[in-house]
Amino acid sequence: MLDIDAVLADETAAAIRAVPGRIVQAWADNDAAAFAAMFTSDGTLILPGIFLQGREEIQGFMTQAYAGPYKGTNVTGNPIAVKHLSEGVALIITQGGVLAPGETEPAPERAIRATWTLAKQGRDWLITAYQNTPLQAS
Repeated sequence: MLDIDAVLADETAAAIRAVPGRIVQAWADNDAAAFAAMFTSDGTLILPGIFLQGREEIQGFMTQAYAGPYKGTNVTGNPIAVKHLSEGVALIITQGGVLAPGETEPAPERAIRATWTLAKQGRDWLITAYQNTPLQAS
C-alpha cells in the first residue's frame, strides 16, 4: 500500500486524514449543515438501503436522523488505510460505527467499514463519495 506521508507533503496528508474527524465532530454537534458541508456539492452518501446525492439531500437526511434514530448517538471512524489515487484525489478506508449513548466502541450490529473518496476543491478536501458496509454479515 502506498504510504501517503511519503508521497504528499505532511500538511496535505494531515488534511486528508482529518476528514473523518471533522465528520465525527459534526455528528457529535448534531450539525447536519456542517456534516453536509464536508461533501462536494454533488457528493454521494450511500448507507445500507439509502442513496443520497448532493448536500441538500444529505443535510435533510441528517437533520431528520439527528432528531430520530441517531438522536443522542455519536459516531467513530478510524482510518485503517489511506491511498493517494492521483493529484487532488484520495481514498480513505475507515472502521468504526454509530455509538449509542455511553459506548466507546460500536456494538457489533453497528460496526462498519467505510470508503471515503475525497476530492480537493480549492484548499479543502471534501467527500465526493462515501459508502459503508456492516463489519459483520447479518
